[in-house]
Amino acid sequence: MITSAQNPKLKLVRALMGRPKERRDSGVFVAEGIRLLEEAASSSWKFRFVLFSGEMSQRGSKLLAVLKSKGIETEEVASHLLDALSDTGNSQGIIAVLEQAPLPMPKSTDFVLIPDQIRDPGNLGTLLRTAIAAGVQAVFLPPETTDAFAPKVVRAGMGAHFRLPIYDLSWEAIREATLGLHLFLADMHGKSCWETDLRSPLALIVGGEAEGASLPARELAEASISVPMPGHAESLNAAVAGAVLIFEVIRQRKEG
Repeated sequence: MITSAQNPKLKLVRALMGRPKERRDSGVFVAEGIRLLEEAASSSWKFRFVLFSGEMSQRGSKLLAVLKSKGIETEEVASHLLDALSDTGNSQGIIAVLEQAPLPMPKSTDFVLIPDQIRDPGNLGTLLRTAIAAGVQAVFLPPETTDAFAPKVVRAGMGAHFRLPIYDLSWEAIREATLGLHLFLADMHGKSCWETDLRSPLALIVGGEAEGASLPARELAEASISVPMPGHAESLNAAVAGAVLIFEVIRQRKEG
């Protein structure tokens, strides 16, 4: 059992949870909680190691048995040390360090999401969760978007990271990767999404919460679309607007 806060594994977890550079350089990230690790295990994601406390639920103990049966390294940690590591208010007694290996790109795509300058981790995680629910085939993250593998993004994504190809790309690489797709930019001054044909292969750019889309995004987009708001709100946040537009694409394609 790990009983020292200076244990190398605990020090690594703290570094990974706090610094994007540490995640990039080491090629790993942290996921916490039973449901997230169940998703990782069921998708055959590669684990580096798992830390757990003796104070787990029956569901947690069952998950731990599954992880051990897969040959994944597991190690018990004193409960107070694991609680101190937790990024949540209520630790579930299990944390894992996972390999950061993007899923392969589909051979062809007709629906791609590009979250541009999304800096709020909760919004980015929610967009990823929405994307996987709607069948988006890939997500391209341009410069100035928050790290998709930050703990709060992973938690808000609710397992999307293990099912969805997510790539950090330059705008030039995004231009090349979206050849053959129509690029639509979410913008409150754009044409109503209800009046825009979204059935063709496309990439949807959703701009950031504070500054909106970047100049490269606006230069790349062919058209702007908006969510009609008959009420009195000034705007929607990025996650909500993105979700509405993503499912409008699905609605149109289903109907016609």
